[in-house]
Amino acid sequence: METLHNYIDGSATAPAGGDYLETSNPYTQEAWGRIPRSQAVDADLAVAAARRAFISGPWARFTAPQRGAMLRKIADVIAENAEELAKIEVRDNGKTFKEMLGQVKRIPDWYQFYAGLADKINGSVLPTDRPDHMNYLRHEPLGVIAMVTPWNSPLMLLAWKLAPALAAGNTAVVKPSEYTSASALRFAELVGKAGLPAGVLNVVTGLGSEVGAALTNHPDVAKVAFTGGVAGGKAVYASAAAQMKPVSLELGGKSPNIVFDDANLENAARGVVGGIFGSGGQSCVAGSRALVHRSILDAFVARLVELTSKIRLGDPMASETDIGPVANKTQFDRIMTCIGWAREDGASLACGGEQVPDPRGGPGLFVAPTIFTGVDNSMRIAQEEVFGPVLSVIPFNDEADAVNIANDSAFGLGAGLWTRDVSRVHRMAGLLQAGSIWVNTYKVTSQISPFGGYKMSGLGREGGMEMIADYMQTKSVWLNLTDDVPYNFPL
Repeated sequence: METLHNYIDGSATAPAGGDYLETSNPYTQEAWGRIPRSQAVDADLAVAAARRAFISGPWARFTAPQRGAMLRKIADVIAENAEELAKIEVRDNGKTFKEMLGQVKRIPDWYQFYAGLADKINGSVLPTDRPDHMNYLRHEPLGVIAMVTPWNSPLMLLAWKLAPALAAGNTAVVKPSEYTSASALRFAELVGKAGLPAGVLNVVTGLGSEVGAALTNHPDVAKVAFTGGVAGGKAVYASAAAQMKPVSLELGGKSPNIVFDDANLENAARGVVGGIFGSGGQSCVAGSRALVHRSILDAFVARLVELTSKIRLGDPMASETDIGPVANKTQFDRIMTCIGWAREDGASLACGGEQVPDPRGGPGLFVAPTIFTGVDNSMRIAQEEVFGPVLSVIPFNDEADAVNIANDSAFGLGAGLWTRDVSRVHRMAGLLQAGSIWVNTYKVTSQISPFGGYKMSGLGREGGMEMIADYMQTKSVWLNLTDDVPYNFPL
């Protein structure tokens, strides 16, 4: 059993209370290591280190170009260690190695992008209505940022937060998921060796209700950046509101993939299958509702089932595997519960719907890729986020019907649209309540473009040039240009 430690102020640090949590490989279901079960005292140590680094450490004296150079070093470190980091993530969350390696290889793009923006943060001089005064604006970092990341794409979703935060001059304390903490700890160690000053990046592991809550409640944390479930997001939002601190929340989704009868149906079928079964459905933007025009419903479903039958489950490190195990037993049980809801509510099972035996023998955390037809959008399977390989097929009659069904959800993260009608694309793009609209493609993201959701899918955006402003605050400076200061009392 490997024992890992928190990373605080540039050093591996054992938890103050001496308690640890086991971390397991979802494929073998065997515990391979222990991570700190941190408490409030560990959060205090990490925040104090980050605060010192922000106020008086070498990082506080870094110029904007120096911050950019440091981000480029971080990008290089990730690229040089991509295979190691990807293998750590596979061991923790069960996704396929080919997916995680591809994902980790894209992470340097985020640090490179924000490295280029670090020295483009410009103040401005404002024209005023007072000729005897000058007014200019400064854009300054917020301070210590608490970053809470989930288990499905740990390092990628950390990059979405950390890259702009560092570019702006902040410091960070990261609380990764208790299921997938190893990659963040290794990443922090690597960038520390690459020259990131001590205290700029700190990682504390453990349970959200313990160390996570202590971080988000901490008075010296200036902002909380959170990716996770709705319940966790609400708790973070309530905590931050009590202290009037800003938050960014990237939460769940129940994204519709809308297929019209004029679409290239083969491309649409592939897009729908990839949109839900990619990552084993464990993705916030999984296209878990397929809205299909009634005139093509039967033929389209038949093609979905045919494609789904070819998906290979197995060892996530094997090149031939398409989907690995569900990331943890808690999530596996949640998926099976949701499948049970669909059956109870009268949906028809087209394929899947069952636990798949471990390819090595015995019960494993594998769920067969599942498609339900006969789904009404009011059913629980169509309203609740499953976060697993379960697709609900819902027919629609026309554009208005499709928009009504798509928007009839508490979520609004993404939406797919498959059609050849350009006018329809622009009409529906304006009507669909989602932060990302993908037309004849699905689940495309980039550091260049903002990402986030409507409604219960969260607050704020991640990515894009303007998002660096979310990690800064604006200061207005007024200067009297005359020697005479008028006495303005009484007014």
